[in-house]
Amino acid sequence: MITIDNYLDNHYIHRSNWLRAAVLGANDGIISISSLAIGVAAASSTREPIVLATVAGLVAGALSMAAGEYVSVSSQTDTEKADIEREKQELEEMPQEELGILAQIYERRGLKKETAMQVAIELTEKDALAAHVRDELGINEISQANPIQAALASGAAFSVGGILPLLVIFFVPIRAMEYWLYGFTTLFLIILGATAAKTGGSSITKAVLRITVWGTIAMGLSALVGYIFGVNI
Repeated sequence: MITIDNYLDNHYIHRSNWLRAAVLGANDGIISISSLAIGVAAASSTREPIVLATVAGLVAGALSMAAGEYVSVSSQTDTEKADIEREKQELEEMPQEELGILAQIYERRGLKKETAMQVAIELTEKDALAAHVRDELGINEISQANPIQAALASGAAFSVGGILPLLVIFFVPIRAMEYWLYGFTTLFLIILGATAAKTGGSSITKAVLRITVWGTIAMGLSALVGYIFGVNI
């Protein structure tokens, strides 16, 4: 027998929060570190400066991604909590007005006026705050993100993504390293785009094209900067 919980678990939207943070982190790690390494490699004739710049960028980037994600999600959570507290106060001070607002929301979604009011009354009797938080404020379990979870996912994903070009730097020849990096990075981006699309249930072709095109632009501009402003290191 299919239950509502099992049915909802099959939908990809439930993965959106952690998937967004993970894909963003891995994508940023691959592109940022590869672009940095390509820029330095274009101006360097030895491996050591490339490795040093890459490791420094990897550590700084992972910490920055984690901190940025934590602050961003925390700010969103604080705003949501403030709105919920305000809604609590409004329900205590003017319950009838709030009931009317809820009924209007359901009416705009397609219910008849009498049906909308009946639905609003029944949901208010069950849990007025939950009904208003969900339908008036648009806050639900899917949209809510955990700051610590998002920060860890983003930082870890950036590290995993950034390690890939670092491994390439260790094993490919120093001569024409930027071309090796570009080739392997494109491959990594294709794999990431396909994996993310499959996990999220979206088009693999669109995801791969989107991620590789922007990655190519970033790496190309970084190499150009290295060639223009670089001196042999």
